[in-house]
Amino acid sequence: MARVALVTGGSRGIGAAISVALKEAGYQVAANYAGNDQAANEFSKQTGIPVFKFSVAEFDACKEGVAKVEAELGPIDVLVNNAGITRDTSFSKMTPEQWREVMATNLDSLFFMSKCVFDGMKKRGFGRIITIGSVNGQKGQFGQTNYAAAKAGAAGFTKSLAQEGARSNITVNVVAPGYIGTDMVKAVPQEVLNAKVLPQIPVGRLGEPEEIGRCVVFLASDDAGFITGSTLTANGGQYMT
Repeated sequence: MARVALVTGGSRGIGAAISVALKEAGYQVAANYAGNDQAANEFSKQTGIPVFKFSVAEFDACKEGVAKVEAELGPIDVLVNNAGITRDTSFSKMTPEQWREVMATNLDSLFFMSKCVFDGMKKRGFGRIITIGSVNGQKGQFGQTNYAAAKAGAAGFTKSLAQEGARSNITVNVVAPGYIGTDMVKAVPQEVLNAKVLPQIPVGRLGEPEEIGRCVVFLASDDAGFITGSTLTANGGQYMT
C-alpha cells in the first residue's frame, strides 16, 4: 500500500511542486493550505491531490487537520513542513506582531505538526519529517530577522528531533532552497534579477520548484534512510556549507 505524505502549504509554489513530485513517486499525498480556496481547489482539480484547509500556526487546528487526513488516507508516513510566510522589514521597523506571525507559521508549526504525527511514526517504525528551510536561515538577510531566525531555528529543531527518532527509523531533515523561480520571485523585474540576484548564484540561474520537489522525494525514500539531522542545500552555490 502506498505511503501517505502530508505537505503543508502544499497547493502553491514550492509546496505544489513537492506535492506533485511525491504523487508521481507513488505516494498518497494530502496538501494543506491556509486561506486561498480558489487556488487550492484548482490545484486539486488539476492534480487529483486532495486539499485540507487548516492553520498550521494553531495546535488544535493541526490536530484536527491531521485527524481528517488520516481518516481519509491513512496514517501519515511522510510530513513535509513547507508552509511559511514573510513579514519583511528592517529590524527598527519590525513590530512584535510581525515577529510573532512569522514565528507561529514558520517555527511553531514544526512543533505542532510533528507532534501530531511523531508518536504514530514511532509505533509503526517508520517516518520521514522534512522541513523546507532557506538559504537566508543559513546566512541571514537584511530585513528578515524574523524569517531568518525561524528558518535557523528549524535546523536546531531538526537536529534534536532526529536524535529522538533515529532508533524508530524516523529521519528528520531540512531542505534549504536558495532563490527559486516561483511566481513571487518571477514577479521581480528582470533587470533587478539580472543585476542583484543572479550575480549571487554561481550556476547563473534561479532554481526550479521541481528541483526542490526531487530533493524531498529523495529524503522521503528508503534510499535516504541513513541521512538524518542534515540540511540539504539547494541554492546553486549561493551559500556553501
